[in-house]
Amino acid sequence: MTILKLTDICKDYLQGKQTVRVLKNINLTVEQGDYLAIMGPSGSGKSTLMNIIGCLDVPTSGSYELNGKSLPTSDNALADIRNKYIGFVFQSFYLMPKLDAVDNVALPLLYAGVSLKERRARAVEALNAVGLGERIHFRPNQLSGGQCQRVAIARAMVTKPTLLLADEPTGALDSKAGEQIMEIFRNLSKEGMTIIMITHELAIAQCADKIYHIRDGQLRESEEEADHAQA
Repeated sequence: MTILKLTDICKDYLQGKQTVRVLKNINLTVEQGDYLAIMGPSGSGKSTLMNIIGCLDVPTSGSYELNGKSLPTSDNALADIRNKYIGFVFQSFYLMPKLDAVDNVALPLLYAGVSLKERRARAVEALNAVGLGERIHFRPNQLSGGQCQRVAIARAMVTKPTLLLADEPTGALDSKAGEQIMEIFRNLSKEGMTIIMITHELAIAQCADKIYHIRDGQLRESEEEADHAQA
């Protein structure tokens, strides 16, 4: 089943009086259960591409389909898609400092109108899945960086999204914590979760099943490194 299909996606920005094309005819098809990594240098367009995939921005031209449906244009409709179908994991965690782990994870369910009892049950289940079942009442300042990122992953997964987007998920972590996060991603992938990850580290990208490179706004699959990732 095709989860995401991008066809000839372009994105332009105005810089002064000049129009700059940041993304150039991006084509990408993502099937259910795919685990992709996208690599690229600073200024390559990878953040812009991630924003469009995550419905945080809209393309200037081209076709975007998620679950077989075209991308809406209104802000409210885009927000609805993000909340229902897309889970986000960022480098900086973005946890609420005054909330414990279970309440941080439950936040998206609160916004979705889920009952308190179900919110807590699903948040605890998600924290157990990332190995933090004994720390559900710890606040972010009582957790290590790796543990905070696990809370962030649990929060992204608690809504049971169609697609998990991870932007430099190990960028703020030491190598051991980064390996633990990649192990969680591998397990999620085995369970059928569709994952798109942006990273500048080849070793992290090689945890994925396919590696794409974006440079000067153009995307291409790296066959050699993707084969290495599967070896």
